[in-house]
Amino acid sequence: MIRTLLTRAAVVVAAAGAATVLTAAPAAAHGADAPDGTDYRTTTAGVAPARQGLEVRVVEAGARLELTNRTGRAVEVIGYSGEPYLRVGPDGVFENTRSPATYLNRTLAGDTALPPEADPAAPPSWRRVADGPTVRWHDQRALWQEAGPPAAVRAAPDREHRVRDWTVPLRDGADPAVISGTLDWVPPPDAYTWWAVTIVSALAVGALGLVAAASATGGRALSALGALLVVGGAVAVVYPVGRELDAGAQGVGGVVLGLLSGQIWSLLTGLGAIAAGWYALARRTAADFPVALAGACLALFAGAANAAVFARSIAPVPWSPGIARLMVATVLITGAGATAAGVLRLHAASRAATRTPRGEDAEERATAAG
Repeated sequence: MIRTLLTRAAVVVAAAGAATVLTAAPAAAHGADAPDGTDYRTTTAGVAPARQGLEVRVVEAGARLELTNRTGRAVEVIGYSGEPYLRVGPDGVFENTRSPATYLNRTLAGDTALPPEADPAAPPSWRRVADGPTVRWHDQRALWQEAGPPAAVRAAPDREHRVRDWTVPLRDGADPAVISGTLDWVPPPDAYTWWAVTIVSALAVGALGLVAAASATGGRALSALGALLVVGGAVAVVYPVGRELDAGAQGVGGVVLGLLSGQIWSLLTGLGAIAAGWYALARRTAADFPVALAGACLALFAGAANAAVFARSIAPVPWSPGIARLMVATVLITGAGATAAGVLRLHAASRAATRTPRGEDAEERATAAG
């Protein structure tokens, strides 16, 4: 029975993993390739000269720029060859299908092949792509696109370096303007320390499964596992919300839409861990299996999926990178620890169930012989 349950759990986790890969592919193809972390910090000083109603910010850990235009006039973003690239105004967002930037900026790597109609010298051909006054795009001028770090970083990787100052030209009617900013290298943290602390802590949580389940201490251990799962699940829900906010989502509707389209597995596993945690807090006798399954999903889809922040200095959330690493570590510790503890408790229950019939048979034989 226990083996059957564990087999089903493995099947569920594997199926969820396959679904994650399959559902992620179309999103990535459409440019939803926000990094899980980076060592390059992109900042913007805004638009110059300043214009009332025209705002710019960096989103997705520096992967995109976001321009919001509430001036009541159309404003153009200029491409890499001086051609009109984007236009945002009262009638929505438009892209110039003849601008090479339209295709190069579809992915973070900028490796999209240019179609024959891409000609920066040709008159613009505008195609409407969105409603509203806001546009977000990858811009190679604000990114580091080389395979390796700059020479100054290679010479002193433990120090922060200014890579370059960057600008993106705009056109407000006949008036030129510019978005300006900086790109800096920030030394990454010691990933080995974060992983070591996480693994040791997960083993400590998993040791709760060694306590005899039938004892009073075993009941308290189950409650402790439940409390940890509730905390880990809550963190697993909050973290993707932060990612959506950092990606530029606005309002509750925008956050919910982003979660459902890009962060669904982290959200579902977080909610599942909370439910399993409450079940364990009630000290239900059948809680071991949901604890193990919820912990495995939590560690895999909400923990390991975001573990890149252990080795990156910039996290894709609107709070400090240190807090982001602590949150991911919490999810991994509670998830992996709950999995280990749940499996140990299931194994102990299986052994006890195997021994009980043998004891009863021996007792019956002794009674018959007497």
